[in-house]
Amino acid sequence: MTTRQTGATAPTTVRELAIKGAFEFTPTVYPDRRGLFVTTYQQPQFAETTGHGFPVFQTCQSQSRRGVVRGVHFTSTPPGMAKHVYCGRGRALDFVVDLRVGSPTFGTWDTVRLDQESFRSTYLPVGVGHVFVAHEDDTTMVYLMSGPYVAENELAVSPLDPALGLPLTLDGVEPVLSDRDIAAPTLAQALESGILPDYEACLALEAAL
Repeated sequence: MTTRQTGATAPTTVRELAIKGAFEFTPTVYPDRRGLFVTTYQQPQFAETTGHGFPVFQTCQSQSRRGVVRGVHFTSTPPGMAKHVYCGRGRALDFVVDLRVGSPTFGTWDTVRLDQESFRSTYLPVGVGHVFVAHEDDTTMVYLMSGPYVAENELAVSPLDPALGLPLTLDGVEPVLSDRDIAAPTLAQALESGILPDYEACLALEAAL
């Protein structure tokens, strides 16, 4: 892990994840008798870490009860989309899944624990899949996205694919998935159908952000 500080920005601890181009950011939280203050995203530190910008096109928010699983979601590439995700309330186990065909870490994943105490965040580069499981009721996830939501471009791989082996099950709670995610293809099926992003194309789009 490294701690970087740029100008007047608050120091943030950065950890590079096992997936190339994906990072965990842990900001400094300033508590006082009123509550707390935290900066969850800082462009100078982000650019210094990744080597490129992150044009925030839109922000979205989801709320989930304990046991809800959302993902593995990704965007057709092109156009591709990068995401910066943090938990504003509750707790979640966040997964970064490499779906980029040709990547040296294709089919592998890494995790980040997101919660309302650390306000840690995950950066997912273009072509990388995202999934999380909510560990508490009313878990609120906030997404910064580099592009618009276009329904036909938003795809999914099954989070329950045994070949991925994601530890999504909580004690005493069956995973709660949308109909879309239940019907999503396995990684092997997605690869065979040709819907997965190409690694080199993803890197080129990422560099152009």
